[in-house]
Amino acid sequence: MGLFAYLDVKYHYLRRYNQIISVLFKYGFEDLVAYLEENKRFRFIKKFIPKERYEHALKLTKWEKMRLVCEELGPTFVKFGQILSNRPDLLPADLIKELEKLQDSVPPIGGPIASAVVEAELKSKTYELFAWFDPIAFASASIAQVHRATLKTGEQVVLKIQRPGIKEVIDSDIKVMIYIAGIFNTRIPSLKSFDPVGLVRNFEESIKKELDFINESINVQRFHNNFAEDQSDKGYIHSPLVYKEFTTAKVLTLEFIDGIKISDQLKLTEMGHDRKVIARRLATSYFKQVFNYGFFHADPHPGNLFILPGNVVCFLDYGMMGSILRKDLEQFGYLFLAVNAMDVRKIIRALQMLSDNPVIKNFRALETDLYEFVQINSIEKIHQNELSTVMLRLKDIIIKHGLKVPTHFYLLARSLVTVEGVIANLDPELELSKMARPYLIRTIAKHYDPVKFAKRVINSVYEMGMYMEEFPRDLKNAIRKINTGEIKVDLNHQGIEPMIHTVNRVSRQIISGLILSALIVSSTLMIINKIPPLWGKSSAPGIIGFIIAGIITFGMLKDIRKGDYDNWSGWDH
Repeated sequence: MGLFAYLDVKYHYLRRYNQIISVLFKYGFEDLVAYLEENKRFRFIKKFIPKERYEHALKLTKWEKMRLVCEELGPTFVKFGQILSNRPDLLPADLIKELEKLQDSVPPIGGPIASAVVEAELKSKTYELFAWFDPIAFASASIAQVHRATLKTGEQVVLKIQRPGIKEVIDSDIKVMIYIAGIFNTRIPSLKSFDPVGLVRNFEESIKKELDFINESINVQRFHNNFAEDQSDKGYIHSPLVYKEFTTAKVLTLEFIDGIKISDQLKLTEMGHDRKVIARRLATSYFKQVFNYGFFHADPHPGNLFILPGNVVCFLDYGMMGSILRKDLEQFGYLFLAVNAMDVRKIIRALQMLSDNPVIKNFRALETDLYEFVQINSIEKIHQNELSTVMLRLKDIIIKHGLKVPTHFYLLARSLVTVEGVIANLDPELELSKMARPYLIRTIAKHYDPVKFAKRVINSVYEMGMYMEEFPRDLKNAIRKINTGEIKVDLNHQGIEPMIHTVNRVSRQIISGLILSALIVSSTLMIINKIPPLWGKSSAPGIIGFIIAGIITFGMLKDIRKGDYDNWSGWDH
C-alpha cells in the first residue's frame, strides 16, 4: 500500500470514528463517549450537535436510542443489531424488542449503476445476457436490491444485485467496531462477560458470508435438495431455481416466483386455496427442516412465504439459515418429551447436554424454577402455541441460570415463534405439539438404531484399542524424558498400595469393558443377520452373547459399587 493510499484509508477511518461519536452524542450516550475519549476531545465535538436534536433524544428510552443509533450509522450497524436481536442470552428483553424493529431499507441505486454491476460480474452487456432487464428495482435493502429480467430462453428471473462499494464500507466499519469493542472491554469491566470483541468477530464472519451471494445460492440448493430427496413431500414445498451461470459473489439470479403472500388470506380464498391444507404443509415442512434435515429457514415471516397453485408453499430469502448438529437434535427431542412428561430431572439432563458449561451453580434453584415451569405448562393446557411457549419460557430459565446453550437454540426459538404465528392465522385449530411429537420420537429413536449403535460401539472399541496400543509408547517416551532430565518429577506419597489397587481395578474394568463391547457388537450383528442355529426367529448365539454380556455388566457394576479400598486391608496397618 502506497503512502497516499494509506493516508486515504486512515482518513476514512478517523472520519467514520468521529461520525460514530457524534451520533452517540446526539442520542445522549455521553457516558459511553467518555470511555472512548480519554483526552476529553468529545466536549469539542458536542458543540457541533444541534441542540433541538439532543433535546429530542432525551424523550426517548435508552433502548429506542440504541435502535436509532444503529439506523443512523447505516447498514453495518443495522445488520449488527439484527444479529444481536437473536441473542436474548446476552441482551435485555426490551432491547431485543427494539432491535427487532430495525429497518433494512434504503433508496435504490440507479438503473445504470445496477446494470454496470451486472455487466462487470457476468462479463457481458445486459442486452446480450437477457431478453429484457428492468432497470427499476422492485425491492431495495442496504446491501442489495432486486431487479426483474427475462432470459433469452424465456424464463422469468430476479437478480439480487449487491450495492457497489458496500463491502469496503462494511470492512471499514468493522475495523472501527473492533477498536471500540476493545476499548469497552478494557475500560468497562462489566462488559467483559459479554465478550464485545468476540461478538464483533462473530458478526464479521456472518456478514462476510452474507456479502458472498454464492453462499446464499448454496443455501437455496441445499434446501431444495433436502425436499427433492424426500419421497413423502410430493412437491408440496417449493424453492426458487438458481441460475448458476448468472450467479456470482455479487449477483444472484433466481427463478421469479409469481405467487400469493401467505398473509393475504382474502386473495388465498378468492383463488380457491385451502388455508388448513397450507397450514399443515407449512408445519410439516418446518418440522422436517429442523428434525429430519437439521437445516432450517430461520426467518419464515409472511414476506418470505408465497403460495403457488395447488396449495404449494414456497420459501424465499435464504440469507438467514440455521444448522443443528444431530446430537443437539436428539437433546431437543429429549427436552420436549421430558417437558410433556413433567420430568424435571430429565429436563435438567437435556439442558446440561446442550450446554457448553454443564456445571450448574445452584442446582436447587434451577430445579425449583423448572418445577414451577412444568406445573404451569401442564395447567394452562397450551395447544397450538405449546412448542414456542415452551422454548421461550425455557429460554428465560436458561438465561437466568447462565447455561450456555448453542446459539441456534435462540435462532430456533425465534423462527418457531414466527412460523407458529403464520400458522395460527391460517388454521387456529391446528395443534402443532401433536404434529411435532412423532418427529421428536423418531429423532430419539435414531440414536438407538441397532446398526448405528453397533457402529458407535465398534468405533469406541477401535478408539480404545488405538489408545491402548499407543499408551506403552507414550509411557516409554515419558520415562525417557524423565531419565534424560527433560521432565523432573517430585513424588511424595503416603503409601503406594491404594494407588496400585486402584490401577489394578481400573485395568480389570477396562478389559471387561472391551470384552463387553465386543460381545454386544457381535451379538447384535448375529441377531440382525439371523446367524444359525435359530431360537424362534432370533439367532441363538446372539441371545447367549447378550446373556453373557449381562452377567459381565452385573459383575462390573458390583465391582464399581465396592469402591477403591473395600477389599484392601492396608488402611488397618
